Amino acid sequence: MKNHSDDPDHTVLKSKREATRFQILVEIAAHQPSVRQQEIAAKMGVTPQAVSEYIREMVDDGFVNSNGRGRYNVTKKGVEWVTNTAETLDNYLKYVTTDVIQEVSVWTAIAKEPLAKGDTVGVFMKGGLLYAAKSEQTAMGEVTDAAKPGEDVGVAKLSGIITLEEGAVRVCKVPRIQRGGSRSVSPDRLLDALEDMDYIGAVGLEAKVLLKSVGVTEDAFFGAREGVVEAAFHGINCAMVIVDEEFTGFLKRLEGVGLSYEICDLSIA
Repeated sequence: MKNHSDDPDHTVLKSKREATRFQILVEIAAHQPSVRQQEIAAKMGVTPQAVSEYIREMVDDGFVNSNGRGRYNVTKKGVEWVTNTAETLDNYLKYVTTDVIQEVSVWTAIAKEPLAKGDTVGVFMKGGLLYAAKSEQTAMGEVTDAAKPGEDVGVAKLSGIITLEEGAVRVCKVPRIQRGGSRSVSPDRLLDALEDMDYIGAVGLEAKVLLKSVGVTEDAFFGAREGVVEAAFHGINCAMVIVDEEFTGFLKRLEGVGLSYEICDLSIA
């Protein structure tokens, strides 16, 4: 790849003046033919006089045509310059994101097996956690330091996509004590709803007491709403046992982040 520090065409990043010319020319192109110099100045944080001077220079350079009374349009030469400069910036951005950032970005995973520095590994999610192993996966990377099974390990040069499916969310409503509390719902139906759920949240004392009555301890009580959302995004199947007055708000939270859910009826048959 081209060394951008030696690129003679890369002047827009080397010169504040060239960068300003580029921005003003883009603004003219976006608003032509009626160009308000004061608006461009306010947007860029310079004076209207400075914008006017830049425009006069670009008219002299053949980048802009002036039609009088604040009416301008970008010439073919100006369009070509903007296009070439934008392409150069785009190439530089790709260089930064692919060659630079990828080199310094290190992901943390759990070693699934003994790993040596420089090993090529597959990175995958399991139980909401990121693992690294020598098996082929949809995302591959390179180990930064040796690690034993179960240790945290750094993975650099990550490429591909880490496969992740959202976890299921089941929401179980429990009445507040004024409406019967935990004793007004079916423990058996609750146990059915909790089947195959790996993470359980509880909101309200009635919900906590109900879970305790069936021998289940919730994974989250304080901060349970966000805990369930986060766990579901990491592919963990979740159940939320929640008091009725918080029920609708939690459903809106799930809908707001795009998580699907199932409502389980705990009513006594």
